[in-house]
Amino acid sequence: MKSKMPVLFVGHGSPMNAIEDNSFTRGWREIAERIPKPKVILSVSAHWYTKGTKIMDEEDPKTIYDMFGFPQELYEIVYSPGGSPGVARLSHELISKETEFDNSWGIDHGTWSVLVHMYPERDIPVFQISVDGAAPPETHYKIAQELSALREQGVLIFATGNIVHNLRLVNWKKEDEGFDWAYKFDDYIHENILQRKHEKVLNYKDEVETAKLAVPIPDHFYPLLYALGASDQEDQISVYNKSCVLGSVSMTSYLWESAQR
Repeated sequence: MKSKMPVLFVGHGSPMNAIEDNSFTRGWREIAERIPKPKVILSVSAHWYTKGTKIMDEEDPKTIYDMFGFPQELYEIVYSPGGSPGVARLSHELISKETEFDNSWGIDHGTWSVLVHMYPERDIPVFQISVDGAAPPETHYKIAQELSALREQGVLIFATGNIVHNLRLVNWKKEDEGFDWAYKFDDYIHENILQRKHEKVLNYKDEVETAKLAVPIPDHFYPLLYALGASDQEDQISVYNKSCVLGSVSMTSYLWESAQR
């Protein structure tokens, strides 16, 4: 049987991680050293949050600086590995939901702030698929199930967001810790991922009372559903960077690896 590429969800946190050496960035580098080198990276980023599902299919996607008020050093990063029109078109064919090609975006900081550590050589083609803000959790999960076939083609399905993400409640005095409710929600998701109870994650709004605080807008949470949907029941699960920062942001990341590797 052909081996499958892993599936990865990364809690990306602040854009500043792109230029810092910390426990989170070291965790990302450790993942890259552990897994096979992808032929292509399909990124589902919280920062391409759209009406409808969009797919980037250009040869040379641009670097997007979708953040404001940060040091100039961040805006000088160019992450330009080239795109993958062929795999983008295949993705379009695999997804049963109506989708459209759209090259108005590019590789945003949800993607490049992590990949600049994982694959600094910029030699793996990258393209993004957007997060449809109007679609329910089940739709995102189904799209991921349909895209999971790409794992056998050497494609790394790379989802990037944050399980807890409430910028309105950020507390700068809690640089390396979270509020109790943030830990409670992060732990709830952690428990159900490890127990492979995906329906409990999909139904997060009804299952845990801290959901409204943890996920006021689902843009950063929905990428997790793409990783879940693309994973197999037999995959081995590893957890990285399990923590909360600034009170209301979770950095917890998950890696699913084929047991056949």
